[in-house]
Amino acid sequence: MIDHVQVSCPAGSEGRVREFYAGVLGWDELPKPPLLAARGGCWFAVPGGGELHVGVEPDFRPARKAHPAFVVDVDAVAAVLTAAGQPVTWADPREIPGRRRFHTTDAVGNRLEFLDGATQRRGIG
Repeated sequence: MIDHVQVSCPAGSEGRVREFYAGVLGWDELPKPPLLAARGGCWFAVPGGGELHVGVEPDFRPARKAHPAFVVDVDAVAAVLTAAGQPVTWADPREIPGRRRFHTTDAVGNRLEFLDGATQRRGIG
């Protein structure tokens, strides 16, 4: 099990990040320890387990290839993202047979993947 995954954001963008992860996706924001809170950024509880940490990076560039992937009800999350005006790009089902999945970007352009939990992981890397 992974404890947390971190993505980055530019300084001063925490409000947009919170609006996306807490506002659009409905994920709970977690308090950061005081010494880490001074660095900016924010943390969120990922439904189903684990955390997503968003850290401030001075010369930020959004991750366009690297990405975390979250197991969700893909139809429900795709509908929420679409209603919020976020892009939803469905993956070719032949790429990973038996897994429905899509990609989107967060409020600062980081790539995210959402996939269904209907089948068990089969050692695909």
